[in-house]
Amino acid sequence: MRHRVVHLINPKTDSLTTRPLYFNRALYSPLAGLLAVAGVIPRDRYEVVLTDENIEPIDFGLKADLVGISAMTSYVNRGYEIADTFRAAGVPVVMGGIHPSFMPQEALGHCDAVVVGEAELVIEKLLNDLEQGAMRGIYRAERLHPMAGLPLPRYDLIKKNRYINRTFVQTSRGCHQGCTFCAEPLMNGLKVRYRPVAEVMREIDDCGARTISINDADFFGSTERPKEIMRALKGRGINWQAGVTSKLAQDDRMLELAAASGCTLLSIGFESISRSTLDSVHKGVNRPETYAALVEKVHSYGIMVFGLFMFGFDGDDPSVFQRTAQFDIEAGFDVCAYSVLTPYPGTLTWYEMKKAGRIVSFDWDKYDQANVVYRPAQMSGDELRLGHIAAYETFYAPSSLVRRFPVWGKRSRLQWSIYNLFMKKGAATDRKGAVAAATEPPAVVPVPPILPRDPELRQAVLEATGDPGGVRRGRSRAYLGSA
Repeated sequence: MRHRVVHLINPKTDSLTTRPLYFNRALYSPLAGLLAVAGVIPRDRYEVVLTDENIEPIDFGLKADLVGISAMTSYVNRGYEIADTFRAAGVPVVMGGIHPSFMPQEALGHCDAVVVGEAELVIEKLLNDLEQGAMRGIYRAERLHPMAGLPLPRYDLIKKNRYINRTFVQTSRGCHQGCTFCAEPLMNGLKVRYRPVAEVMREIDDCGARTISINDADFFGSTERPKEIMRALKGRGINWQAGVTSKLAQDDRMLELAAASGCTLLSIGFESISRSTLDSVHKGVNRPETYAALVEKVHSYGIMVFGLFMFGFDGDDPSVFQRTAQFDIEAGFDVCAYSVLTPYPGTLTWYEMKKAGRIVSFDWDKYDQANVVYRPAQMSGDELRLGHIAAYETFYAPSSLVRRFPVWGKRSRLQWSIYNLFMKKGAATDRKGAVAAATEPPAVVPVPPILPRDPELRQAVLEATGDPGGVRRGRSRAYLGSA
């Protein structure tokens, strides 16, 4: 009996970090989720083919028994085009990822089945139904995975020479923060689930890479767990980076262990230099008055700081762009990424803006954190778009590059140069020509896989989805015990 073929596809993202810019390589691989899905598919029954459209064309003539497409909002329309093409040729298609999980009914207009939530919990049923010719509809994970016993991702499928950062190891899922603009707590819950340390180390030892990214929403989310991972990493000769929040990044013991275990870079979601803005979006863990000292402290351990900032909050006026970029230069950030606030469907920001009639465009192609799809509170859409570009130009100006270059200390000058070159060129090629044009709203309402924990916010979501009593969302309530 021949092996069935599953063709997993990541549609073209065309973002500054996934676009091949130097040496035919992209800065980051977007394939972590699909590699994990591939790891769950039984090798004795299926052959898996993996395509990342950012670096290679899709073989639409490949004789596959199933096509699986993962999509975020900004490239879900391309995902739908790919799905339509394969279905027209008679190939069954399943979609998953954040956007289909929030808008499964929309996705079902282009595919045979949608995975809502964590694929590990439903893949067996989906494949059994496929073999019976009965794969259709929504495959919803009715609980959260305990994170023990996860199969190893299929790192053998990735084209290693096409990415700078290609190996993403997940040690936990979930996030303690409930930021209103973020889909993470509505996808993976507010309670963090930890993978056994021994299983994490097994993946790191077997992945074949000496440089890895820890793919957690917040690696420093607790005081003790990251220390267990870092102690286990010591002596393995691994260089690693991770995304963290600012609070525990100020812990000297945490930073000492990070440096000793091979950490070279920490990405931190600072978001704004305004305390009132941070409080308004439930990001009060950040304290702008501590940012500069935090950068200096992390540098003292030989670790780079990648600052993530966002523009377009209701408290932002046209002065925010230069104030933020200049602040970041003076504070000595190694790298910065600036994004435009985007009301992703199903997030709390989406419901707030939708209710207020402020969302102008529902063209998912424009939901890329660079286009402007809503009416800002204290500036025009054009001011936001042009200010966003200006912030990049200021931070990556030649004078800033010279001023910020790590002449002294243990930070990697090679890594610093690679990141700054990619971000500078990527930002210059990512400029948008206009504010997104107005469109009609989608025919279906986004429904979060997990309801918000806060009673008022939860009720607001239920009302927005036309289910104020929560009658049809009983299964989502089960997540609240884990949230």
